Amino acid sequence: MDILKAEIARKRKLLEEKQLVDDKKKFFRRGDLSAKDTEEVLQKVGYKKQEQIVAPRTEGAYSFIADGQNILPRLEVIRRLRERGEPVLLFGETEPEAFDRLRTCEISQPEANRGFRNDFQEAMEQVDAAYLQEMFANTPTTKEDKKSDFAELDESISWETIQTMSQKMGKNKDYDMDVIITLLTFLLKLWNAQIANYTKHEKMSTKVKMTRVIYTQTKEYVKPLFRKLKHHTLPEDILDSLRDICKHLLNRNYISASDAYLEMAIGNAPWPIGVTMVGIHARTGREKIFSKNVAHVMNDETQRKYIQGLKRLMTKCQEYFPTDPSKCVEYVSKKDRE
Repeated sequence: MDILKAEIARKRKLLEEKQLVDDKKKFFRRGDLSAKDTEEVLQKVGYKKQEQIVAPRTEGAYSFIADGQNILPRLEVIRRLRERGEPVLLFGETEPEAFDRLRTCEISQPEANRGFRNDFQEAMEQVDAAYLQEMFANTPTTKEDKKSDFAELDESISWETIQTMSQKMGKNKDYDMDVIITLLTFLLKLWNAQIANYTKHEKMSTKVKMTRVIYTQTKEYVKPLFRKLKHHTLPEDILDSLRDICKHLLNRNYISASDAYLEMAIGNAPWPIGVTMVGIHARTGREKIFSKNVAHVMNDETQRKYIQGLKRLMTKCQEYFPTDPSKCVEYVSKKDRE
């Protein structure tokens, strides 16, 4: 009997040390005891406990945990997993692990429930549907899109206004993102206005139809980039490259803008395969291996698309605001374009 009492006292003392019971609380949950035991084992092995932070309910915003890994808010992860028909949480899976599973699905299968698909064919179907609606219903859908898509851009914004705004770039990241999204939206607006000014006879031609298809596809491609710029969540390395590109575009130096674009898209890292240490001694060019030198076009399909859409907007900018042939990429005169 004394042995049994001693064992009960020992276990009670152990529970009090683990703060599971006290003078006010006479009982505990078995799951709490299991969690305490797991925590002790992880501490002995050397794992660090991650600090759980309640993620803000901002659309597309990122929150940060203790080890520096950026994750989406839980509500956004649940929404994207449900769109793909994936389980919200697997048995024994933590929320960061669910986010990693979502990222794996987005990289291997960019579009939910569709896999890799022909975006150009889909854009062509949208243009055909819009053309049929214009022809039978006599509704200028392109002009309506112009009002709805670019409602956020003030009518007073002009090329000279954006040039004035760009003079203060480089001091505040949020301000730089606002200037970049203003410039890109302005170029999209000019492109949309050009398509809207075509006559009915011109819209029936194959050339104009392909232009409308490319415009529709580009508008879909740059949506993720616009979302990141609007919520100020664009990665710093891409922001630096976009800042340089926009400055060169506003100065009408399209050669330098193309060089900055290529540096962002394909990178100039000495070892693109990811080798960061080739020996015990530091090499001369080792400081060049950092995130800005990595080929961002290779990261994932979504990033590749908006980088490709950015290149199309750069080409349109050269068409709308021409300059000396020595500063142009693949210069085409106005006479040749006509």
